[in-house]
Amino acid sequence: MTDPQHDATSDHAVNPGPLGPGHAPAKDPLKGLRGVMSGVLVLEALTVWLSLTVILKIDSGVLWTPFNIWFTVILGALYFVMAFLQRLPKALQINLALQAVGLVGFLVHWSLGAMVVIFIFVWWYLLALRRNLIERMRRGLLVTQHLGTADDVK
Repeated sequence: MTDPQHDATSDHAVNPGPLGPGHAPAKDPLKGLRGVMSGVLVLEALTVWLSLTVILKIDSGVLWTPFNIWFTVILGALYFVMAFLQRLPKALQINLALQAVGLVGFLVHWSLGAMVVIFIFVWWYLLALRRNLIERMRRGLLVTQHLGTADDVK
């Protein structure tokens, strides 16, 4: 027999915030987080495109090969395009898949791969923020969940 106070599925019913579960937030807080993700993707695209100068200058242009050029340009373009498609239902999965594809940048130059690893840590932090935000919404800890009704707040 399981203890209902320790059951993970019923945790929101047993452990709501001090004001109770509240109602749906007046404004979607995940929409703001999608905006942050878009901004990160634009920054990532610009950083990837700037690595083209590294590829050109290192070892007098030895790394300036068609694969390196096209991989870098297309990867940056994919990041940039995804910045404007964050409303898609599978956008987060595509973003994370692009991070994995970006690891191929180690084949181009170690600096490109290292930059992708840094952005992977940024995405890890964004996922932690997203998980925290969803948990706070589930428990009713957001201010907009307790300001009258959802129709009153605008």
